[in-house]
Amino acid sequence: MTVDDISAIRDVPSMQGKVSPEEWQVRVDLAACYRLAHRDGWNNGIYNHCTVRTPDDPNRFLIKAHVLMWDEITASNLISVNMHEELDERSKVNRPGFVLHSAVLRARPEINAVVHVHPDSCIAVSASRDGLLPTCQQALRFYGRMAYHDYEGITENADERDRIVANLGDKPAMLMRNHGATTLGPTIADAYVMMGNLIAACDIQLRLQAAGVEMALPSPELCEATVAQIKAHE
Repeated sequence: MTVDDISAIRDVPSMQGKVSPEEWQVRVDLAACYRLAHRDGWNNGIYNHCTVRTPDDPNRFLIKAHVLMWDEITASNLISVNMHEELDERSKVNRPGFVLHSAVLRARPEINAVVHVHPDSCIAVSASRDGLLPTCQQALRFYGRMAYHDYEGITENADERDRIVANLGDKPAMLMRNHGATTLGPTIADAYVMMGNLIAACDIQLRLQAAGVEMALPSPELCEATVAQIKAHE
């Protein structure tokens, strides 16, 4: 792919007025999420994805063009794809990203947004058999609400969708072992905030474990009560 090819994918004329006001707004929000996540250092070059279901067609979602960096994403150069097709880089989208995000959005109609990233701290915690521990208030947001999916290699095979969905269940977050983290929400803002909390929780856990100190963890009863408090404010 040439520089001119990439420029044509990046420098798309404004879609405002060419899509519904509702779709334009979610495009703006999703592009903002990519820019904020890039600022936060969540991206891995051109890889990893944030996606949003289109408000006018629940069978489609918006995803970044594969060749673009996160800080190049705009509301207009996001690509609308059909989640029931089998797409790959020939359609300008990343195949593993399409498989993962289409799996979640197809299985969870109440979910409209997904963030999937590979922070070092989340990968480290995902590779621990103990998983995420209730070490802090950020971690308590996920108490009893965290799913785990064992590593199967690059997420490009369509048949892995069923196992991802089965392991995810009704949870709002998943640590994909030896791989990364995925958060879900009714809006991209919700999924972004949840990912921020998950990364912070993993960072804190690793610092505690590196210090080699005995952890003072809250009781299961207190953890459950705190989760109820958190849910009341979501």
